[in-house]
Amino acid sequence: MPNTLHRRHFLKAASASLLLSSLSTYGFEFFKDEQPKKVALIGTGWYGTSDLLRLIQVANVEVTALCDVDSVFLNNTANLVAQRQKNGKRPRLFIDYRKMLDTMDFDIVLIGTPDHWHALMCIAALQSGAHVYVQKPTSVDVIEGEAMIAAARKYNKVVQVGTQRKSTPHLISVKKEIIDTGLLGTIGHVDMCCYYHMRANDNPPEQPVPDRLDYEMWTGPAPMRPYDGLPHRRWWRTFREYGNGITGDMCVHMLDTVRWMLNLGWPKRISSEGGIFVQKNGKSTISDTQSAVFEYDNFNCNWQHRTWGNAADPEYPWAFKIYGEKGMLKADVMKAEFVPANGDAPIKFEVLYEREAYPEDLNEKDIELHAAPATRRHMLNFLNAIQNGTKPIADIEEGHISSASCILANLSMDLKRPLVYDPKSRMVVNDRKATDLLQRTYRGNWVHPHPDTI
Repeated sequence: MPNTLHRRHFLKAASASLLLSSLSTYGFEFFKDEQPKKVALIGTGWYGTSDLLRLIQVANVEVTALCDVDSVFLNNTANLVAQRQKNGKRPRLFIDYRKMLDTMDFDIVLIGTPDHWHALMCIAALQSGAHVYVQKPTSVDVIEGEAMIAAARKYNKVVQVGTQRKSTPHLISVKKEIIDTGLLGTIGHVDMCCYYHMRANDNPPEQPVPDRLDYEMWTGPAPMRPYDGLPHRRWWRTFREYGNGITGDMCVHMLDTVRWMLNLGWPKRISSEGGIFVQKNGKSTISDTQSAVFEYDNFNCNWQHRTWGNAADPEYPWAFKIYGEKGMLKADVMKAEFVPANGDAPIKFEVLYEREAYPEDLNEKDIELHAAPATRRHMLNFLNAIQNGTKPIADIEEGHISSASCILANLSMDLKRPLVYDPKSRMVVNDRKATDLLQRTYRGNWVHPHPDTI
């Protein structure tokens, strides 16, 4: 056992050295802080817990509270945190995030809930004095995102969005070695896609709500659906009552990455077509087929998803492809390849794994091993921004642009017309109906946030 522990510590030290080097190379700085930061997590499901464990791995933090409406998830994560964090303590547990924020003080709040909760929880955490790491997409409607930006700026806090492709080592290399050096030449087109069969399409019967779940609180400001089983992981994502479908879930990553690589802001115009064309037998309300066009000055970024059938390119089922006069770049979360137009040999990039440096990853349920190094770097960038008073690489405003663009694509699909969004006026140009849909109605006594009233 002593030899095993010694080797593990050596590997972690070596990995830290390599991480420091790579972060410095790509404009990041390693986070250093003598005092542990007090951390809370809201949403102890799959990705919320995964984010928290990555933070514990790379920073001096003390997880003092967890919040979730599912007692089983809550206790499972509490036990895991007690095993992983240095002090071995079990965090305090809460069902209502408002009580948690009123009762305790935090330096950092992580939000890993379903999308319909992101805005309210993020703003409340900022108002309590915490910095926030919030999962993508930032919101389920456009005005929520605008309010999140207003809150971050008013309270002078850092908000990092979980679009960690910007912190993915092989994609950082792609940007530096292919994009920034101009190997593509003049860029004329971008394609983005997702062909994963990830749309739940079941018809479960209504059933009693189990004692483990506070379904009223889980639903919160969203429309109340009859309870038909635990909504976690896949099931809630299949309803637009809680999120923005495959476009809001998967396009946001690819669009955000392309925008970062090519230094793009808001699209000039957004149009989208799609619907439920094949998988018509289930309860799902999200599209199974959709295309979208995000227009920029010199080229368009096109999106396509299908949750059925074969991928157009089986090697890149969830990916982006950038076409330039001197070649094509195709990339995803696992790899990338630049194919020169002149016939020269392709330049290839592979995902970085850190299995030996972080052997605990190998025993973590449902972990995305390929994404763990990116999330660790994303957390370090977040912490560095807090320490230096700077904006993180996935600042809330950038996350909002990517998220809102996908939300607008869904609105375009619904309204069957292109949309031009003006972020200054927070209106869709010459389209009153579309403008009204930028802010959806909240249920019950929940109050929709607005940037003018933050």
